[in-house]
Amino acid sequence: MKSAKICDSDILQVLTIIQMHNIRPKARLLHFNVILLVLLLPINLSAQQPTTGYLEVQVIDATTNQLMPVRVRLSRNGWAVKNLPKEATAVMYGVWDHADGYDYQPDSSFYVAGKFSLDLPPGTYHLTLAKGPEFVEQQHDIQIIAGQVQQQTYQLKRWINMPEKGWYSADDHIHIRRSPREDSLLLTWTQAEDVHVGVMLRMGDFWETYYPQYAWGEKGVYQKKDYLLTSGQEDPRTPELGHALGIGASDKVRFGKEYYYYDKVFDKLRELGGLGGYAHQAETFHGYRGLTLDGLRGKIDVLELLQFCASDKPLITNHYYHLLDLGIPITAVAGSDFPWCGQDHDKGPPERSARLGNVRFYTYVDGPLTYNSWKAGLAAGHTFVSNGPMLQFTVNDQLPGSKLEASKGTTLHITAHAYGHTAQVPLQSLEIVGHGRVLGRVTPSDAGQSPDHLSLTLDIPAEQGIWLAARAYGNPTQAAHTTPVYVQVDGKNFHNPVTAPQYLKLSEQYLKELKKNLKTRQTDPQYRGWQYRAGLERRIAETQQVIKGMKKQLK
Repeated sequence: MKSAKICDSDILQVLTIIQMHNIRPKARLLHFNVILLVLLLPINLSAQQPTTGYLEVQVIDATTNQLMPVRVRLSRNGWAVKNLPKEATAVMYGVWDHADGYDYQPDSSFYVAGKFSLDLPPGTYHLTLAKGPEFVEQQHDIQIIAGQVQQQTYQLKRWINMPEKGWYSADDHIHIRRSPREDSLLLTWTQAEDVHVGVMLRMGDFWETYYPQYAWGEKGVYQKKDYLLTSGQEDPRTPELGHALGIGASDKVRFGKEYYYYDKVFDKLRELGGLGGYAHQAETFHGYRGLTLDGLRGKIDVLELLQFCASDKPLITNHYYHLLDLGIPITAVAGSDFPWCGQDHDKGPPERSARLGNVRFYTYVDGPLTYNSWKAGLAAGHTFVSNGPMLQFTVNDQLPGSKLEASKGTTLHITAHAYGHTAQVPLQSLEIVGHGRVLGRVTPSDAGQSPDHLSLTLDIPAEQGIWLAARAYGNPTQAAHTTPVYVQVDGKNFHNPVTAPQYLKLSEQYLKELKKNLKTRQTDPQYRGWQYRAGLERRIAETQQVIKGMKKQLK
């Protein structure tokens, strides 16, 4: 409220009133103050006029008409609004388990369970509402007027419904510490991104662990309807061998005194009902060395094929095709590595574009989604990875991950579909890949095709074992890729006899590179591999023997 100014005319007016009413001298001072206050009251009331407007927003599912969790970003003149609604769902997060963020996401968006309200100064505001790749993102301009309530209800619509087709999304790489208190809050976050399975990873290094999880296996599952949270691990993590990934085990696994022996971790994860593999496409932290060392010896189950940690082009297949062409089945998975990785990975923490579910993998689930039905689909390899395009792929009606027995000369009937959205996921191409080669390709400019839907059917003779997969591309940062169908012909494996010799040679180079690295005593405390030289060299020798046998077998 602005203070009123008293002028000479105000005082003169008060004195005149007192004289006119013949007020006794002792009461004159009191009356003087009262009358002066009354004269000034209109000035004070006018200063109390409202200076803000009030925004009330509800977001509902266009199909169910129910409130639903969403991601919200509110900006004015290109800048994020710093007022946060009380309905925003807040959880502490940060790299190295630091408190980098709490209520806002790195891009200044926030999550709500379906509605929020906010006092705002007058002006024009821009509102963005989003809920993962299956829903159409909405943009709205809102005019706020002082003293008025602006009530808005928005319906978010799906352009595709993958759960109706039996496919459920998962982010296998989320780093947030979790206690039972955070469960409902974190589930609101994953629901807002339409991530049906959120895997919260405890992270480790040679010295320490980070992002603790309160329970493992079924005891660590928190589920509401068809959304659930579960625990996993990214441990061991070393700059010499890469980052290991563990999903679905009934307990955490860590061998502190044998930290560089990843195979012991992978064996124990399997014993505990889980799956193990490598993160970051094996592209960063020399993960290709570990992938070679453990993959060729049959120790791994999964590989993160899609992620922004290595490139803003998230699909990197080099190391995946390496193992596949050697006849080693690997299930494709994907995860955001929140809050570490976004498309601006070179800008430093916290990543400004880091987001839960910015890449994800879909698992086919037979029946309702439960922790165990999801694990069964994942163990069977029924997956594809995506950050936009949606895939449907079969070979002789078999899903990705299936092992298909065929007789020589019979026909392999291959069907692939890619689904997109003209504005949000504009499809550029759909490819059927066999042994790393493109066997068929369509684009929106081909007859009968469109940016919303691409389809391709091939019939090829079963001449030899082969792995077959589908991949699709949207805009420059959007891609999808299935786990292969593994075709064995007359009982022979699906390896690629053409590329196997060069991949075996490359495997030997990776092992030599690792062996050379172990000979140098490192002063940097991150590098501890040299302390495990004897045990790692034994494992290198075992892998070299495997390669020797493969050279004879994979001709």
